Amino acid sequence: MTGVTTVQVNEDEAGVRLDRWFKRHYPALPQSRLQKLTRSGQVRIDGKRAKPADRLEAGQSVRVPPLGAPNPESAPKPRPKPAISEADAALIRRSIIFEDDYALVLNKPEGLASQGGSGTTRHVDGLLAAMAGDSEKPRLVHRLDRDTSGVLALGKTAASAAALAKAFRDRTARKVYWAIVAGLPNPLAGTIDLPLAKGGGKGHERMVWDNPDGDRAITDYAVLERAGRFAALVALLPLTGRTHQLRAHMAAIGHPILGDGKYGGQDAYLPGFELPKAMLLHARSLDLPHPSGKGRLFVEAEPSDAFKAALDAFGFDPAALPDPFLAAGR
Repeated sequence: MTGVTTVQVNEDEAGVRLDRWFKRHYPALPQSRLQKLTRSGQVRIDGKRAKPADRLEAGQSVRVPPLGAPNPESAPKPRPKPAISEADAALIRRSIIFEDDYALVLNKPEGLASQGGSGTTRHVDGLLAAMAGDSEKPRLVHRLDRDTSGVLALGKTAASAAALAKAFRDRTARKVYWAIVAGLPNPLAGTIDLPLAKGGGKGHERMVWDNPDGDRAITDYAVLERAGRFAALVALLPLTGRTHQLRAHMAAIGHPILGDGKYGGQDAYLPGFELPKAMLLHARSLDLPHPSGKGRLFVEAEPSDAFKAALDAFGFDPAALPDPFLAAGR
């Protein structure tokens, strides 16, 4: 492309970052080149200087400067489509608990990562990419730890994903978790307001709560049922979204989530109880504005088999229990 052009943002591109928009339209343009073009003011949105991280709105005009003839050597090579086993495809299909034209919601199994990372090759994002084929792949808008089961929402289009992601950023998404913890919290309901910061070395990262310079983190909790003073079923409502927030906060008050040795050490295991080898944390429900802009999307996820086995081991039956935070107006 040798001249200046102006390209209008489509409705399905609303909420997409400028750099990702360029990646779609001009896949041969290196990120480093785009950064130089934005720094020099050659790329503009509605006549204003732009940054690669700016999010676009439908109807905006993007000024695209001359990019020169594409270099075949710099063009991204097409990636081979990942293979997926029938068992994994069936797993994803069984996990779908809600789907419409805008959103896909899974009941993520424990042990399956949300997204790839160092040493992680099997994950929700990759399995969905393999199943999508030539169609558009649903986009992750938030994450669950690999060993946490429950509600995981994805956007079916770029605009839907942007709307869902905004709900998480703006804290208009309300997430309730269930956890089985060691001991009985006292008081039975309260708020944990402890800052969290990353600690530990590479490969052993964990959140610590004794660093005053950490990011503020707030969690409401309420005991739903108890097994004497050995264990309790607790509902958790995170009011902030820090890494490992629920796990670190429960360990910080002396009641780690059972099975979470990373934060609870030996206190996260109860001798004498036959419990599944799993971290007993489940994302129970999600309530947020529907990405269509009309109404809200509310989804509940049934506990995983491991979590159900632990409920049975303690005689807990939370299915008929009301959301304890609604009565408190949270």
